[in-house]
Amino acid sequence: MIRAVMVMNTQGKPRLSKFYDFMPTEKQQDLIRRVFGVLCSRAENLSNFIEVNSIFGPVLLEEIGDEAETLIVGTAHYLLQDTRLVYKHYATLYFVFVFDNSENELAMLDLIQVFVETLDKCFKNVCELDIVFNFNKMHTVLDEIILGGQVLETSSTEVMKAVEEITKLEKASNSINLVPKSMSGWQGR
Repeated sequence: MIRAVMVMNTQGKPRLSKFYDFMPTEKQQDLIRRVFGVLCSRAENLSNFIEVNSIFGPVLLEEIGDEAETLIVGTAHYLLQDTRLVYKHYATLYFVFVFDNSENELAMLDLIQVFVETLDKCFKNVCELDIVFNFNKMHTVLDEIILGGQVLETSSTEVMKAVEEITKLEKASNSINLVPKSMSGWQGR
């Protein structure tokens, strides 16, 4: 399962953060800060795959029922012991997926590529400003690819078709006039 998707710039400002597991806002911000701290200090020749333990340091193991979960010391939130992240650096943005061992690392790297390709098609060569000013469209694209932490679609073309259909429906709903034209003249009298 995908636990979180983050897009942040090279200064560490989050441009998108979507968490599929409940986590208080303060813990989300702490996670984003720690992830950025690791990403900006990594050399370019290193792998794009990171174990969560390397970000948070030592972990405290707690038994909860039959499942062993890990409580990350210092952030006080629960993550499965085998949580990993994969990232890709494009121009001024880091795209980061946090996921558990039910997902393949290379598949997640490919999913980042699909996400970026789809954004490129939406915005005609996406840049950070497109993301800042069109965050609703970015969330729509992400929701067509991932929903509830599960991968829905891996085809950039299919995602674009769905996004275009949603955009058409939004435009149609915005153009519906709820007050008949004859009534609008009455209000002016």
